[in-house]
Order: sequence, then C-alpha cells, then structure tokens
Amino acid sequence: MSTTTTTTPRPQPSPMGRGMPGMGMPMGKANSFGPSLKRLIARMRPERVKFAAVVALGVASVAFAVAGPKILGQATDVIFDGVLARLRNVPGAGIDFGALGTVLAWVLALYLTSSVFGWAQGRLLNGVVQRVVFKLRADVEEKLHRLPLRYFDGQPRGELLSRVTNDIDNISTTLQQTLSQLLTSLLTVLGVLVMMFTISPLLALLALVLIPASVLITGWIGKRSQKLFIAQWKHTGALNAHIEEAFTGHQLVKVFGRQRESEAEFRRRNDELFGSALGAQFISGLIMPAMMFLSNLSYVVVAVIGGVRITSGAMSLGEVQAFLQYSRQFTQPLTQVASMANLMQSGVASAERVFELLDAEEQEPDPADASLPAERRGRVEFEDVSFSYRPEQPLIEHLSLVAEPGQTVAIVGPTGAGKTTLVNLIMRFYELDAGRITLDGVDITRLRREDLRSQTGMVLQDTWLFGGTIRDNIAYGKPDATEEEILAAAKATFVDRWVRTLPDGYDTVIDDEGTNVSAGEKQLLTIARAFLAGPSLLILDEATSSVDTRTESLVQHAMAALRSSRTSFVIAHRLSTIRDADLILVMEAGRIVEQGTHDELLESRGAYYRLYSAQFTATA
Repeated sequence: MSTTTTTTPRPQPSPMGRGMPGMGMPMGKANSFGPSLKRLIARMRPERVKFAAVVALGVASVAFAVAGPKILGQATDVIFDGVLARLRNVPGAGIDFGALGTVLAWVLALYLTSSVFGWAQGRLLNGVVQRVVFKLRADVEEKLHRLPLRYFDGQPRGELLSRVTNDIDNISTTLQQTLSQLLTSLLTVLGVLVMMFTISPLLALLALVLIPASVLITGWIGKRSQKLFIAQWKHTGALNAHIEEAFTGHQLVKVFGRQRESEAEFRRRNDELFGSALGAQFISGLIMPAMMFLSNLSYVVVAVIGGVRITSGAMSLGEVQAFLQYSRQFTQPLTQVASMANLMQSGVASAERVFELLDAEEQEPDPADASLPAERRGRVEFEDVSFSYRPEQPLIEHLSLVAEPGQTVAIVGPTGAGKTTLVNLIMRFYELDAGRITLDGVDITRLRREDLRSQTGMVLQDTWLFGGTIRDNIAYGKPDATEEEILAAAKATFVDRWVRTLPDGYDTVIDDEGTNVSAGEKQLLTIARAFLAGPSLLILDEATSSVDTRTESLVQHAMAALRSSRTSFVIAHRLSTIRDADLILVMEAGRIVEQGTHDELLESRGAYYRLYSAQFTATA
C-alpha cells in the first residue's frame, strides 16, 4: 500500500448547522414575476383536458348569469309600462302580472342553472389544483433525493423546510383562491361587455375606459410590491431556520446562557419579516381602493348619461337599469382581479423559491450500464484520489491505499484531519476530483448508489433515530427482518438487556430526536441496526463514543463479531478501541502520515505514539 497526500484541513460546519463557508442559498439570477408565473401555469398541462372542462363550465355559468339582468330589465319595463298606462287612465291598463311572472320565472331558472354550473366548475377545479400541488410536492421530494450532500451542507434546515412546506402551501392557497375567481371574473367581464354593447354601444365605450386605467394602476403597484413579497418569504425562511436551530440546540443555548442573544436574533429576524410583510400587504392593498374609486366614478357617469337618454326616449328605464347592473358586474370582477394581485404575487414569489430548489444542481446520475462485483468480498482500493470541498482549498491529493477483504482499518488523527471525509468518499457522498475508488475491483462510479450503499453498514458518531418503536428503529436497515433476527441483533449488541427493563420493551416509542433514551443507548441502537443489516463493508465513525467504559468493552466484543469476514473502516479518537486493528492509518491535515499495526506504530515513536501518550500518560 502506498500513500501520497498534501492538503489543508476541511472547513468545518458550524455547530448549529449554518453550513460550510461559502455555501448558502442557491446562487443565480432570480426569476421575474412573468417567467415564474408561466412556469407555474405550465405545470397544469397534464390537467389541460379537465381544465378545458372547467373553462366550459365557467362559460356556461357566466353566460346564464349575465343574461339575467337584461331579462330582469324586461320585468322592470312591464311594471313601468303598466303603472304609466294607469296614470294616463288608459282603459283596462295595468301591470300584466302574467307576463311579469313569466319573466321572473325565466330569471330564476337562469340563476339556478348558473349556480349548478358554477358548483360543478368549482368542484372540478379543486381536483385540478390539488393534483397539481400533489405533483409539485412529489417532484420536490424526488428532487431532494437527487441532490448531493454538498447542497444540504450549505442549507439551513429551517430554510429548506420552509420551501418544502410553507412555500408549497402558499402556492396551493394561491392557485385555489385565484384560478376559480380569476377565470370567473375574466369570463364575466367578457360576457357583460357583450351584453352592454347590445344595450348601448355609447355607454359601453364609456365603461371600457375603466380597463386601461385598471391595468395601469395594477401594473404600477404590482411591480413595487413583488420585490417585497419575495423578501417576505425569504425572511420567513430565515426566521424558520433560526427557530429550528434554536429549538434543536436549546440545551446548548441554556448551558452557555445565550437566551438573550437568541431572543435578540429572533426579534431582529421577526422585525425584518414584519417590515417586508407589512410593506408588501400595504402597497398591494392600495389596488382595491383605487379600483373602487374608478368603479364608483364609472357608475356615476353611466347613471347620469343613462338618465339623459331615458328623458330623450333613446333608452327605456329597464335598459338603463340593466346597464347599471352590468356596469356593477363589469367593475366588480375587475376589482376582484386587482384585489387578487397581492395574493398572486405572494404565490408566485413562493413558486420562485420552490423552482430554485427544483433547479439546484443534482448529483451525477447512476450509470445506465451499472455493473456489480462478480463476488462480494469487500476489497476497497483508493487509486491516486484527490478531493476538495472547495477548489481553492485542496484537501486530499494523490492518495492511494488498499483495504483487503476482512481487514479492519482504523483511521486516527486530530479533529479536522480528514478521517470522516475518507469514509464519505467510499460511500460516494461526494464526488472525487481525480482518481478512483474501487470496491471488489469495480469503480464505485460504475455502481448504482443504491447497490453501493446496500453493501455498506454505517454507524455514525452523531446518532439519529426515527419516530417509532425501538423495534422499528433496529429493523430500519432490514425492513423484512423477522422477530428472531431483531432479537438476535439486539442481544449481540447488548441492547436487549436494557430494553427489557422498559415497561413496553421493544414496543417503547421514541421520538425522532431520541430524547427519551440516553446518548449511549441511542448509539447501541444504531449499532444494532447495522448489525441486523449484515453488510459486507462496515464503517464505524466513533461508534462507541457515548457509551460507558464497561459497555464499551462489551460492544467491542460485539464489533469483533460484526467485523468478522467484513472489511471495516473504524474512525476512532479512543485509541484503546482500535488496538486489535489489522491496519492503523494516522492522518494529519488530510495526509496519511503513518500506517501500521498498534505495536509497530508505538515502536516507531511517531505521530501515533504522541497521540497514544497524550491519552494514556497521566498529567501532574
């Protein structure tokens, strides 16, 4: 085995999960309102047939609704003509209640039919929107599985969760509330405009002046509020990230007495969110009063000119009444469209953030012609491997080593030496800059990640449990495991002895943070999980760092059984745990500076000897 490396230490993530230096929000030019809206609408293409049916139902509903006022105007004319004839003492004159009843019956039928079509339209549109949002959530979930670990290193968890939950929920609300209302409003404007021209082209032209004025006001205000909506959701994500960070590390916050600083940071971020949200809502809220003013102005103009035309005999009272109703129906949907502008801008701002996630650079896809080793033996070889987290800071350069089948390779060294990076490269959590790593003679880039990791068992220093029973957590690595296999793994890793002291035994429910079990018990559970999976390659990253001395001794025996016939990489700070390793690699600043057995390295009195002496030589 040969090794050659020159490096600088890996930049370490902050303790509260802020990510590595230089890593943060996805970079790139933000989308504008138009492209983001078009992209959101484009996601409805699979539902275009159903959406066409929604449009057809909307057209029918609006057509019946807009016909009502004109027919109702005929009822007014029947009443007005009858009253006027009686006032003129016309013999036998009066209100024709038969004709009046017929007209009112037609109006009632029209409105009932319009309501039925409107209900059907809303029901169908609700299904369309929910399926679109369902697909969007599914795409985001799939995207998260295709993103490299490097992406998550640079993303605060709260910010990422905000995009996956808050922003998608906001998109759902926006589509649900705006599509139906927007479609109905636009169809109503078109239908009412047709009816207005059939009654009086002159008054219709006067009403049309309202449209360009509405567009100008909405566009002018919308441009100024869109930036504030983007800032609002950005500050929402930042606030969520701080809250998630503070609650996850609340014990650390209290231990170091940083409550006031944490509260101050919360207030600062909350003030930023308050300011952007208030500004966005205030500016976009100006649209509604402006539109109401234009609507009332239009109504007054139509009423005055309509009254003049009645006196001149150019129009009947019923026609003017119908036109005034149409005038209200014409301005009301325009006002509704304007009032939806703030909701639309908020939804598109959220869509932009979700699209940034969907556009993030993915990990290299698995090869289409993936191959598998002819025999699973667990031989691992590094061939002239180079890797760095950031191009300007080389970490591992030209490293070569071989781990033979069944061999236990221990990796030791100071914090930040690159020990965990080495095993992360084996798992292909990061892609190499140069060289290659082979597993049983096959380049790991020629393997599907699923196949590579299915052969590997990993126990990390930072243990992680899932919400569920103890039995479920042990069986996570092998979902089809039998009860006997679960018990055997628990007994082999000394989990069984303390689980049986619990009132519910293996049915004890633990939360996803494992707060109701000790740190040592959590680590034993993760060891049992790896034991049950039975991998051919085993990686132990400080797997016994949280257990007591006696338990550590017992676990060492379990690890010996687990490592038998398996290639094992053991990262350890406690040198007492790796004395029996077949090969010990000593790393400093990303370089392998020594290698050999425990006794050989002690005799050489080099870096390993200094580490060993620092741990086991008593201080004054």
